[in-house]
Amino acid sequence: MANTSRQAAWEFWGAELKRRREEAGLTQDALGRMVFVSGGYVGQFEQAIRKPQLDVAVRIDGVLQTDGFFERTWRKLIDDQRYADYFAAAAELERLATKICDFESMIVPGLLQTADYARVLTLANNPLATEEYIEDKVRARLDRAVILKDTTRPLYWAVLHEAVLRVPVGGPAVMAEQLEHIARLARERKILMQVLPFAAGAYPLMGRMLTLMEFEDAPPTAYTEGVYSGNLLDDPAVVMRVRESYDLLRAAALSPEASLALIESAAEDYRRCASST
Repeated sequence: MANTSRQAAWEFWGAELKRRREEAGLTQDALGRMVFVSGGYVGQFEQAIRKPQLDVAVRIDGVLQTDGFFERTWRKLIDDQRYADYFAAAAELERLATKICDFESMIVPGLLQTADYARVLTLANNPLATEEYIEDKVRARLDRAVILKDTTRPLYWAVLHEAVLRVPVGGPAVMAEQLEHIARLARERKILMQVLPFAAGAYPLMGRMLTLMEFEDAPPTAYTEGVYSGNLLDDPAVVMRVRESYDLLRAAALSPEASLALIESAAEDYRRCASST
C-alpha cells in the first residue's frame, strides 16, 4: 500500500473512532481511561497522528461494542506479515520518526544489518524454514534501512555494546562486511555511532535492547523486546526514564571517533582472519 493511501486509510480509522466514540457519548478522556491510554492519545488516534497498538484497538472494540471492527482494520493496515506481529507497529513508527536512537547489547540493530548478517540471524531463529521464507525476512529487514538513505532521513544514533563486535555471527567474512558497512555509514555521516566497551562494566539496560523514536507532531515512543514479544512504551513518565537510561549509556560509551576506530580495527581483524582460511 502506498504511503498516501495508507495514510488515508488511517484517517478513515480515526474518523470512524471519533464517530463511534461520540455515538457512545464518551469524551476522549473517558474513552482513554477505559482503554488505558490518555485522552490526548485518543485524539491523536482520531487525527491519524499516532497509530494505536493492537491491544488498544482490541480494547476499543470491547468498550464501543464494535464487533472487532477496529482490530480487523488495524490488522489490514499495520500487520505487515514480513514482520513479527509484535514488531509490526514499531516498524510503522520507524518510517515516521525524525530521530531514532538504538541500543543493542548482542547483535547489530536491524537498520544497520547487511544481507548476509541478517540471513544468518534469521536462519538461526528459523532453522527449518524454507529458503523463500528466509529471503522474504531478509528483504524486509533491508527495506527498513532505506530510511537511512532518504534525503529526509531521521537523525540516527546507535550505541552498541562491544559484544556486538566480538560475537562472530556468520563467521569472519560476514562480520568483516558487517562492521565495514557500519563504519562506512559513520564516515559518510549518515549515522552517529558509539561503542560501550567491556571495560565499562555494569550498565543501564544490561542485556536489553532499546529503540527510542521521536516525531514531528507526536510524543516520543520507546520500543523494547523480549523473547518473541515486543512492547511500545508511550507513557511520558516511562519514556523519560528510558531516555535517561540511554543518556547514561552514551555517557559511558567511547566517543564516536574512538568507537569508529574500534569498529574498523575489529573489521580488519575479521578480514585478515577470513583471508587466511
